[in-house]
Amino acid sequence: MTLRVLCVFLLSGWLSVSAAALPIPENGPALRIQGSNTIGAELGPALVEGLLQEQGLLKIHRETPDTANEQRIVGQTAQGQRVIIEVAAHGSSTGFAALKNASADLAASSREIKDSELLALQALGDLKSPAAEQVIAIDGLAIILNPANPLEQLNTEQLARIFAGEVKTWEELGSRGGAIHLYARDDQSGTYDTFKELVLSRRGKSLSSAAKRFESSEQLSDAVSADPQGIGFIGLPYVRQAKAVAIADGASQAMLPLNSLIATEDYPLSRRLFFYLPPDSQNPWAQALATFAQSPQGQAIVATSGFVSQTVQAMSVAPNALMPEGYQSLSRHAQRLTVNFRFAEGSASLDNKARQDLARVLDYIKRHGKTERAVTLVGFGDLKDDPARADLLSKLRAMAVRRELVKNGVVMREVRGFGALMPVATNSADEGRIKNRRVEVWVY
Repeated sequence: MTLRVLCVFLLSGWLSVSAAALPIPENGPALRIQGSNTIGAELGPALVEGLLQEQGLLKIHRETPDTANEQRIVGQTAQGQRVIIEVAAHGSSTGFAALKNASADLAASSREIKDSELLALQALGDLKSPAAEQVIAIDGLAIILNPANPLEQLNTEQLARIFAGEVKTWEELGSRGGAIHLYARDDQSGTYDTFKELVLSRRGKSLSSAAKRFESSEQLSDAVSADPQGIGFIGLPYVRQAKAVAIADGASQAMLPLNSLIATEDYPLSRRLFFYLPPDSQNPWAQALATFAQSPQGQAIVATSGFVSQTVQAMSVAPNALMPEGYQSLSRHAQRLTVNFRFAEGSASLDNKARQDLARVLDYIKRHGKTERAVTLVGFGDLKDDPARADLLSKLRAMAVRRELVKNGVVMREVRGFGALMPVATNSADEGRIKNRRVEVWVY
């Protein structure tokens, strides 16, 4: 998109540059983003640069003020006017606080908004509505060790005890190295919030006071890489020179943080990265950035930034003896799409990400000529006292997705339910049960 001046006039403090381009403020930044360091360190600025390029701006570059973990992304119009977008990356909770005190237009978060934050921000509209809560990427929390550590896998119960300080030596885990040294993100970090929710709080544990804390993901990763006794948790792009281990949760298989397992959110420590856009926002740049992040161009930037994009692809799945026979047969003859549909908590309704993914799956099906009996939906659920009930509920979830696809002209090949088989998370916690209630999409 080129930036052509059709008219220039003053409107509520904004200069409208063209009918197609976004308006530019006479003074101050066009957009203020605050929140997650995981997003704000690289992904957020890269998406901003992509939006500025789409708007036809010139001489796009980054400026670093004196404050750590803050950046300005700057572009220039053909007439020489500077366009500034500010990104402050001090942790997810700071983004919601900034929305409340009106010092940000958009919150970047590496965790879902908390109920307390939702309540505090209700004057801005419903931040859980599909338009407000935008999943922009999928990330996986990698558990990292020094490359010399021979340990290959851990489960979430062991992780909780390690980071609570209850397991004190590597020898207790069947490894070697003596005392365990803990590395963790700071209290403002969405990465820490996610680890606390997925690992510590679920088991009634708290982070050991002995853990060294970091605001910077890069610094934490490099510290673990330099410490033969170190262990830490980090966002996927920040593994760097460290060694990631496979993680199991409950009865799930141990999984490495591979892109395919994170894209489907099967990996136990996968998580969603969000933009939260107040529904009553009057800033057109905020909506434009959220829309750009969801576009194919935006998702390509997600991938090049080291995170997992939501672009739908087909992948082959190797059958193994742990799969039920019907699932093995499916894996021999069809390919699985890199998306799982999941449901709002306590509801049979698709969650906000699933609603976004519907459009992507439909686009894939139509582009690849799969609308006529080439798609099979496979539902799963959490463990019930009655296996027959679990089977029925898993198929009903698949039927809910089927209804949405049929509305858009897709004729299904088959809809199947596998009940509580093949869990990807523990069934002993609400978060795990929600992950197990999922629908896979397979194409022939």
